Amino acid sequence: MNKREKEPLLHIVKRDTLPWYRAWGIRAIAIVAALLLCALITAVCTGQNPLEVYATMLSGAFGSPRRVWILLQNLAILLCISLAVTPAFKMRFWNIGAEGQVLAGGLAAAACMICLADKLPNALLLVVIAVAGVLAGAIWAVIPALFKAKWNTNETLFTLMMNYVATQLVAFFIIIWEVPKGSGKVGIINQSTEIGWLPQIGSYKYLLNILIVAVLTVLVYIYLNYSKHGYEISVVGESERTARYVGIKVEKVIIRTMLLSGALCGVAGVLLVSGTDHTITTTIAGGQGFTAVMVSWLAKFNPLSMIFTSLLLVFLNRGALEISTVFGFNQSFADILSGIIIFFIIGCEFFISYRVSFRKPARKAGGAEHV
Repeated sequence: MNKREKEPLLHIVKRDTLPWYRAWGIRAIAIVAALLLCALITAVCTGQNPLEVYATMLSGAFGSPRRVWILLQNLAILLCISLAVTPAFKMRFWNIGAEGQVLAGGLAAAACMICLADKLPNALLLVVIAVAGVLAGAIWAVIPALFKAKWNTNETLFTLMMNYVATQLVAFFIIIWEVPKGSGKVGIINQSTEIGWLPQIGSYKYLLNILIVAVLTVLVYIYLNYSKHGYEISVVGESERTARYVGIKVEKVIIRTMLLSGALCGVAGVLLVSGTDHTITTTIAGGQGFTAVMVSWLAKFNPLSMIFTSLLLVFLNRGALEISTVFGFNQSFADILSGIIIFFIIGCEFFISYRVSFRKPARKAGGAEHV
C-alpha cells in the first residue's frame, strides 16, 4: 500500500481572512438556501404559499410605523446586551450571566422609582436611577470576575448561577412591592405621575432608548479597537501567558472588563424598567441575555456588525409571532423556521473560516503511477 492510499480523501484547511464582501456573500447564499428549505417545509407541512408566509413575516416587522418602532426598540435592547457581553467574550471570559446583570440593573432602577418618587425632583431621580442601575449591573458582574481573578473559578458556571440568584432576588422584592397585594406583580410604577420614566422625544416613544444604544455602539467599537484597554483585552483573549509576559496584569483586565460588561447590562435594565416597561418582573430580560451570546459570536465581536445580526434575530422573532397569529400556526412551527435560518447562518461561518481541500489525483507517467 503506497502513501497516497493512506491519505484521506479530503482535508479541512483554515482559510486566510476573506475580504468582507466574500464573507457576506457566503452569508447571503446561506440565507437564500435557508429560505428555500423553509419554503419547502412550509408548503409540505401546512399547504400554505411560502411567499405569503414570508410576506406576512415582513409585515409583522415592518408593516406599520408602530411595528417598526417596536422592532427598533427590541433591536436596541438586544444590541445593548450584546455590546455588554462582547468585551468579556473577546477576553475569553465566558459571561453567561447577562440575564442576571440586566435583572440587577432593572431591580435597582425599580427600587429608586418606588422608594424615591416623592423625595427627589424628577430630573435628579433620573440621574440616580441611571447611576444605581449601572452600579448594580457592574457589581453583579464583578463578583464572578473577582473569584476568577483570585481563585481561577469556572466563570461559566458562576455567572450562570448568578442569573438564578438575581431572579429570586427580583421575585422577593416583587412580593414586597406587589400592587394590589396578592397579585404577584408590581404593576406599572408611578403610572399617574410618570415619575422616574425616561423622557419621550417628541411623539417617538422609544427614540431615546435607540439613541442611547446607538451612542454606546460607537463608543464600544472605539474602545475595543482603538484604546489601550481594548488592546489588552485582545491580548488576554489570545493568550494569558503572552499577556503576562508583556507586562499586562491579567487579573486587573478581567475585573475591569467585567465591570464594563455588567455596567452595560445595567444600562439595558434601566432602559427596560424606566424607558419601556415601567415595571419589574423576573422575565423582563426575556432571555435576551442568552440570545446576545449568539449575536456577539455571529458578529465576530464587532459592535457594528452586531447591528445587523441583532436586526436579523429580532426580525425573525417578530415575524414568527405574526405568522403564528395570521395563519394559526403552532408557535413551535414558527420557531422551527427561525431555527433553520439561524442554523444556516451559524453553519456558513465554517465555510468563511475553513475550506475543504480534496486529495489531488496521483501523477502518472507512461500510464503508470509513481510511488
